[in-house]
Amino acid sequence: MLAKLPMAYLAGLRVASLSADAASVTIPYKYLNKNPFSSIYFACLSMAAELSTGVLCMMQVYKASPAISMLVTHLEADFTKKAVGIITFTCHDGQKIQEAVERTKATGEGITVVATSIGTDEAGDKVAEFRFTWSLKAKR
Repeated sequence: MLAKLPMAYLAGLRVASLSADAASVTIPYKYLNKNPFSSIYFACLSMAAELSTGVLCMMQVYKASPAISMLVTHLEADFTKKAVGIITFTCHDGQKIQEAVERTKATGEGITVVATSIGTDEAGDKVAEFRFTWSLKAKR
């Protein structure tokens, strides 16, 4: 994490679980990622949410043949509760991402896929929902 995503490392992001179908990333409330309102800064929440979707994309494009590029092209977010304590962002769109990767490999066309990540606090209450649009394209 330190070598590839130094800001995520400094913010305390950790991949809590990873499978072909889902990924969870945690972020703790701490001095380096707090805002003036005594909660986690929204940009840090974005990092955690993006990583929960991005790691699923990375898992599918790693050593793919042909190679596949991936890039976030759009982001939407809704915040529903103050983010304090340890927040866990979970994305269950692994299958959808895998299908998009297979489609771009077969057609060579750029494909977009929207991956949703839900952030919950330690009590299980939803604090935020992020929707990332990933662009995936097989390289020639």
